[in-house]
Amino acid sequence: MPSTARRPSARESARQRPLAYLRLRAQLLHAIDNGALAPGQALQGERELARLHGVSRVTVRKAIAGLVSDGRLVQRHGAGTFVSERIIKSFSHLTSFSDDLRARGLAPSTQLLAEERGEVTPEEAMALNLAPGARVLRLRRLRYGGDEALAIERSVVPEFALPEGTPVAMSLYETLDRRGMRPRRALQRLRAVAFDADSSRLLGVAVGSAGLLIERRGFLDDGRVVEFTQSLYRGDAYDFVAELTSTDDERHSH
Repeated sequence: MPSTARRPSARESARQRPLAYLRLRAQLLHAIDNGALAPGQALQGERELARLHGVSRVTVRKAIAGLVSDGRLVQRHGAGTFVSERIIKSFSHLTSFSDDLRARGLAPSTQLLAEERGEVTPEEAMALNLAPGARVLRLRRLRYGGDEALAIERSVVPEFALPEGTPVAMSLYETLDRRGMRPRRALQRLRAVAFDADSSRLLGVAVGSAGLLIERRGFLDDGRVVEFTQSLYRGDAYDFVAELTSTDDERHSH
């Protein structure tokens, strides 16, 4: 008996193509985020992806192009498409450098460049809400993901949070957490910078390369400022994302 199933019209097929592209893009993104596709891993070819997902090669090409544009995939001429090894750092959650790298399956490590204790400078006193003469711990560290230097951090912490004699672990936040002093919220400011000669040497990039400077003030539940950190990130290794929402009043006003 002949089949009575109706084939989709050209107009219906055209409407379904964007859905297929979005669905495939979401599937690939989920595989990247949950580690099924690891940083640096090569994707299967267009033909194989099209066969596995039951879509056209045009749909595969469009989904991949979108993820390349977002920095989640990279295409290398003559080699194929690979999962980006860039670090995705969200502004929606208060995480440490070590947290971010472990979430990407990378091993964080730290080189201590300088450590000192002393009285706050006027700039530090303003950032930390401390009185003149208060003592602080200053740390300058080079942060690595695997064997690659990714960021330079300068942190200033009040002595009430880390008294003299307190050993500082690789993760400052883990050290603060052990003392019940981990920040619960933070204010951050980001701006683009160009690497000077010293920063370029430490990070292994060209002088004048693009970087991202993030200043963070971390607060305890009682409102005290427990850290002032200035982090200089390599612009070629990091993507920063933030989730934005609107209130009901804002939605109804447009």
